[in-house]
Amino acid sequence: MSDDPFRPFETMLDPDRALALLREATAGADDGELFLERRRSEALSLDDGRIKTASFDASEGFGLRAVRGETAGYAHSTTIDEHALKRAVATARLAVGDGGGTMAAAPAGTNRKLYTDENPMAQASFPVKIDVLRDIDDFARGLDKRVVQVSASLAASHQEVVILRPEGMLVTDTRPMSRLYISVIVEENGRRESGAMGGGGRAGLTGLITPEHWQPVVQEALRIALVNLQAEPAPAGVLDVVLGPGWPGILLHEAIGHGLEGDFNRKGSSAFAGLMGQQIAASGVTVLDDGTIPDRRGSITVDDEGTPSGKNTLIEDGVLVGYVQDRQNARLMGVAPTGNGRRESFAHAPMPRMTNTYMLAGDTPPDALVADLKDGIYAVGFGGGQVDITNGKFVFSCTEAYRVKNGVVGAPVKGATLIGDGATALKQIRGVGNDLELDPGIGNCGKAGQWVPVGVGQPSLLIGGLTVGGAAT
Repeated sequence: MSDDPFRPFETMLDPDRALALLREATAGADDGELFLERRRSEALSLDDGRIKTASFDASEGFGLRAVRGETAGYAHSTTIDEHALKRAVATARLAVGDGGGTMAAAPAGTNRKLYTDENPMAQASFPVKIDVLRDIDDFARGLDKRVVQVSASLAASHQEVVILRPEGMLVTDTRPMSRLYISVIVEENGRRESGAMGGGGRAGLTGLITPEHWQPVVQEALRIALVNLQAEPAPAGVLDVVLGPGWPGILLHEAIGHGLEGDFNRKGSSAFAGLMGQQIAASGVTVLDDGTIPDRRGSITVDDEGTPSGKNTLIEDGVLVGYVQDRQNARLMGVAPTGNGRRESFAHAPMPRMTNTYMLAGDTPPDALVADLKDGIYAVGFGGGQVDITNGKFVFSCTEAYRVKNGVVGAPVKGATLIGDGATALKQIRGVGNDLELDPGIGNCGKAGQWVPVGVGQPSLLIGGLTVGGAAT
């Protein structure tokens, strides 16, 4: 085994001893790995003209896993040395018992690289980052006298991962991440409203901190705030809804995507369990989970088990054709892993998680979808939401939405929430736009207490008969 791929950790742990101890932990197991991680991250935020936070975090550690059947033994430590690893072996062995398993085949190798190795935090000095945040504040206030508060944040991280498998396979990945987020509050006649916009991905800070990038972001956040300043109370009732492209795909991610993760379906707790090969969505609806898009926030060259990420079709022309899988669930379900075994950090065991989840474009111009609305809502932006995975029921709040009557977009509305369930909403899609967009790179996904970066996307969609919660009847 070459020492070079192990380089970030070789001064703390001998590669040959690490492999020997991993083999001891997984003797008689079906699967397992040693996951080593080093992460550096920083975050700076400005609020109301002042630097509110400036933090730098550093962490490193390992996670050792042994899997047999449906049981997994997992131990982790922030100390990377042979003594800590030996203690982890004893814990992981509890899941294996007397053994008798057959070790799963190693993941396929890949030479693909989807993003740079460069550390984004090193691309600008601390004073430069502070100056950018202050420039954003000054620029936003100079655009409109109604701006009363500006919040802006820069965040970046650099993660080094080494995955060692029992057969000796060694997989490495270096993952950058950067993000800019801006929120603007405006006030007029005693009424205050807000708008926000941001973006980023697995790339450096350089492209985010230039005026050519952040000035349009500020302008968009201000535009949304000013739209909401004129918004009327949202209607309530069962209405047809047109969803805008891009970030509204978060509804697709939450209400449908989680229900297509392998563990929920293997255990029968998903609303889509047992429906493989059946029509679960309207014709023309095709949904993918794709971790292979270069530089995207949700992309991964390899997942956290060492499997290369994939471009996986989940729904094809309305028919359920696949789930997102990690290695354990794929083996138990008799299918191939899809490169979706993800974990928040070395302190967490992997599980099936989405990467970039989006719906393919149709052939209908978005204006034609809106023109088909007789009485409904045109929802362009989304905020937070809640979803019950077992039945797919969701509640999402709109951050930018408009009333539509007889195909004409009218006044903006405030306080609109969309209520429904993913399985029903899929079947009620009446039109798919030709304007597929991916989100700007701001998404995080939570599951079982773990958070990972994700991407979403969709074209404009016309959905019939969603329940809209609002302030007016």
